[in-house]
Amino acid sequence: MMLKQKIKLMTDTCSDIPSDLAQKYDILMLCFPVTVDGVSYREVQDFTKEEFYDMLAKAQEFPTTAQLTPFELHETYVSLYQQGYTDVIFVTIASGGSATYRNAFLAKQQFEDEDMEADRPMHIHIVDSRNYTATYGYAVVEAAKKLQRGAGVPELLDYLEDWMASASLYFVPMSLKILKRSGRVSAAAAFAGELLGLRPLVQMTDCKSYIVEKVRGEQNIVPHLGALAKERMIPHTPYMVLYGGEREYGETLSAYMTKLIGYPPEDMWAIGATISCNAGSHAYGFVIKQENRGAMPTEEQ
Repeated sequence: MMLKQKIKLMTDTCSDIPSDLAQKYDILMLCFPVTVDGVSYREVQDFTKEEFYDMLAKAQEFPTTAQLTPFELHETYVSLYQQGYTDVIFVTIASGGSATYRNAFLAKQQFEDEDMEADRPMHIHIVDSRNYTATYGYAVVEAAKKLQRGAGVPELLDYLEDWMASASLYFVPMSLKILKRSGRVSAAAAFAGELLGLRPLVQMTDCKSYIVEKVRGEQNIVPHLGALAKERMIPHTPYMVLYGGEREYGETLSAYMTKLIGYPPEDMWAIGATISCNAGSHAYGFVIKQENRGAMPTEEQ
């Protein structure tokens, strides 16, 4: 007897999906551990994004995040199995930025070896987001909408894999303090930026970060971001705007890009703790769809 397909979409809090959207579209979000001044928290669960910005500003030590462990991922799979799910699609933080992706496979193997019954399988599909924040959070929400409209596993996976291989994140940090401490930008570059009034325009693609250019003067950041988006995005495709700390920055960028590109962003999301710990809370930028890059590059390529 064929079991009726019951699909669960799952991701982690680095996706920065707003809690109300996760609830609306029945998306399971696993909360990353965050340590601030020796105290352990869970992102989203223990504080809002706005509360974390304040915590980050007042922290005496550099806050850190940790991976989702094989143990807790295995427990999650078992719970979903007990709820009768036949398929789980788990979209994880970039494999190059966290061991969570690898741990998801370790937990899957343990689940299949120890918990899954031969006559009642649950298929676990693990998708490497290849990126951070709304770069994959947006796609998970869109996949959830497709699921509610009746899409099956193949259609959902095709959509997610295509988006992850096409999307890129671009942002400008307003403060270089966190970037300097996290190692995302060298200490020399951070110092030069502060001294000369420069801000790096950073691209995140396939787990790698690149400084596209350095923008001089705060008034020039929005025009540079807008021009870059228009130049690099596939015309008429959806895009997202991100902000941290001051919502006004996001609103200004959204208004500028709407006028320049000809249509508004799909949404505007605040960045969360996982991103803020590496890029700082005072950052803003966008996610766009570019040409499909194909399979994830390997270290040898």
